[in-house]
Amino acid sequence: MEWTLRKKEESPWPVDENGEPVSPTRLIHVIGGPLDMELTLNLLKAYGIPHICEYPNNGLFGKLIMGHPPGGMEIYVPETMLEDARNLLTADLVEDEDEDDDAEIIE
Repeated sequence: MEWTLRKKEESPWPVDENGEPVSPTRLIHVIGGPLDMELTLNLLKAYGIPHICEYPNNGLFGKLIMGHPPGGMEIYVPETMLEDARNLLTADLVEDEDEDDDAEIIE
């Protein structure tokens, strides 16, 4: 086994049938602290959805000074993956019913 210290490759931006990059489209505006923003980005990354971040209203300067952009962050994804990204961010957690069958009630 070989160990290396290289960065894991990001998901590549998809291309259309002509070989041109697919147009980015706005997914969401994330407001809050750095944790809210990082959780959203890491969720997209975990499911292989490439993204572009934009910090409106000089937010990049605020990120540099304060550690997070005070105006929030705009996230853009490829338009071909927009529906998947929306479903991912709005999904409700559903418990597996099989796990409930094995549970015991202790009184």
